[in-house]
Amino acid sequence: MPHYEFLLALFVTNCLSVALPVSEIPSFLKICHQNDPFLNDCLMESVVSLRPYLKNGIPGLGIPACEPFRLEEIEIDQTSGPIHIHARYNNVSIYGGTNFVPKSIRFDLEENIIRLNLYIPRLEMIANYIMDGRILMLPITGNGVAHGNFTDIDVIMALQLTRYCDERTGLIHQRVEDIYVEFDIGYATVYLDNLFDGDETLSAAMNLFLNDNWNMVIEEIRPKLEETIATLIIDFTNVIFSMFPENVLLPS
Repeated sequence: MPHYEFLLALFVTNCLSVALPVSEIPSFLKICHQNDPFLNDCLMESVVSLRPYLKNGIPGLGIPACEPFRLEEIEIDQTSGPIHIHARYNNVSIYGGTNFVPKSIRFDLEENIIRLNLYIPRLEMIANYIMDGRILMLPITGNGVAHGNFTDIDVIMALQLTRYCDERTGLIHQRVEDIYVEFDIGYATVYLDNLFDGDETLSAAMNLFLNDNWNMVIEEIRPKLEETIATLIIDFTNVIFSMFPENVLLPS
């Protein structure tokens, strides 16, 4: 089931990110203070307060509707190790992501590091796909509809922040200097229709292989996925930080 973990990451990144400049923080989003002895609890409440608004999106903040979350196109090339695949996904729909549960949030003010752990009970993904390549020496080619179901998903992130002064305003902002990302999926199933030009026997065999070996396939492509995911999260998070100075996002 190549690249499904990447689609999951795109959901998490986009639905928790702001894309347009705004003048002030919305009233429903809880603001936390650096000197609060219960800062981490406050940050947890802030994330929870945002969650109900993600289903239909928050146009004023540029947050799209996330139930389902839609992506126009994803294209990935994997050419290292035993997996060599070129795949393109179109009209991607992701269901269930707004049911995420924040398990822990820790902001180390001295080290300026945010550590976040999210749990997503279940995700369903549907997309049109075109794929060609090899998985563990087995050829795979096809185009059609891809279905994926994923359960017990843990998302772990650590963001190393650094402060800088915006020369235009003289205000202090934060930005992500480095990041650690890890995704773990408890169980997954996938079905790719119209593999091998519709050959039912070969299609059934490949889908069976993918479902029997889903964990091994994900492990093989994990380094490339996590590298790509980290770049996306840095880009989107830094957009948020560029909009709001530190004394607005996290006042003293």
